[in-house]
Amino acid sequence: MSRGPSLSRFAAIVAKEFTQMRRDRLTFAMVLGIPFIQLVLFGFAINSDPRHLPTAVLMRDSSVLTRSLMQALENSDYFDFVEAVESGAEAARRIEEGAVQFVLEVPEDFTRDVLRGDRPQLLLLADATDPAATSNALGAVDRILTRVLDEELTGPVAGLRSRPAAARLVAHRAYNPEGISQYNIVPGLMGVVLTMTMVLITALAITRESERGTLENLLATPVRPLEVTLGKIVPYILVGYLQAALILLAARYLFEVPMFGSVPLLLAVMFVFIVANLAIGITFSTVARNQLQAMQMGFFFFLPSILLSGFMFPFRGMPGWAQVLGEILPLTHFLRIVRGILLKGSDLETIAPEIGPMALFAVVALLVGLTRFRRTLD
Repeated sequence: MSRGPSLSRFAAIVAKEFTQMRRDRLTFAMVLGIPFIQLVLFGFAINSDPRHLPTAVLMRDSSVLTRSLMQALENSDYFDFVEAVESGAEAARRIEEGAVQFVLEVPEDFTRDVLRGDRPQLLLLADATDPAATSNALGAVDRILTRVLDEELTGPVAGLRSRPAAARLVAHRAYNPEGISQYNIVPGLMGVVLTMTMVLITALAITRESERGTLENLLATPVRPLEVTLGKIVPYILVGYLQAALILLAARYLFEVPMFGSVPLLLAVMFVFIVANLAIGITFSTVARNQLQAMQMGFFFFLPSILLSGFMFPFRGMPGWAQVLGEILPLTHFLRIVRGILLKGSDLETIAPEIGPMALFAVVALLVGLTRFRRTLD
C-alpha cells in the first residue's frame, strides 16, 4: 500500500467536499449571501455624512435676507425645510418626537438689527442624541451665514460686512450638548445585545435539542406543542431582562448616561422587542438542520439589523430604499424608543408611533414561528 501523496485520493476528497456543499444548499447560500449583503450595505446604504436632514423653521422675521439664508441652507444639501412651527414649545416637541433633526429660529427684527450693526443671533436647535448625524451640518452653518451676509450686504450697506459676521449663530445641541458618543452608543447597545442573544440563543437551543432527539422525548410526555414552545420562550425573556438590567446599571454608573425618562416604561416596551427576536429565533430553528445553519441564519438577520437600524451609522444618512428596509426591523424602532426615553424623557404618547411597527413585527414573526414550530413537532 502506497504511503506517499496520491493525486487521485486528493481529487476524491475535493470532489466529496463539493458534493457536500451542493447538498447543504443553505450554508452555501449564506457563504455567498452574507458577503453580497455586506457589499451592498457598505457600498450604497452606509453614509457617515447625512444630507437632506428634515428641518423646521420658526420664522419671526420674513425678509429678503432671511429668505436668502434659508435658500442657501437648502442649497448646501444638509437641510431640507419641511415645515414651519409657531412657537418654541412646538419646535421642542417636534425635536423630541424625532419628526425633524433641526429647527431654525429667526428672531423678530433680525434684518433691522443686522442693518443697525447689532449682530443679532440666529438659533439653530439640533437633535444631538446622535452626534454623528448633526456634526457636519452644524459645522457648515457658520460658513453659509457668512457667505449670505457678504452677498446680501452690498451697495450702501456694504460697510456692515465685518469679521466676525454681522449676525451670530447660536447652536443648541439638545439632549447631548457636549456631543458625548457614549450617550448614543450605550443605550443602543441594549437593543443590539438583545437582538444578537435572543435570536441566536433561541435558534441554537431548539436546534440543538432537535439534533439530540430530546424534543421527541418531550412529545412522548403529555405536554402539548404550545406548552413546549411557551416553556422555551419564557426563560429567555427573563434572560433578556437580566441583560437589560446589567446594561442599564453600566450605563448609569459606569458611563454616566443620563436617564430622564421612565425606566419601568422602557422595561414594559422591551417585552415586545424581546418577543419579536425570540420569534425570529424560533422560525430559524425550524428551518435550520443543524446548529451551524442556525448560527448562520442568526448572523444573516443580525447584520442588516445593526447596519440599517441607525446604531452604527445615522439612519437619515441612508438612501430611501435602505430606510424602508430599516423601518421593518424591530431594532430600528427600539433604538428610537430607548434613546427617546433615556435621553429625551419621552412618555408613552411620544414613543407610541414606534411601538406599533415593532408590535406588528412581533405578532407576525410569532405566528410564523409558532406555526412552523408546531408543524415541526407534529
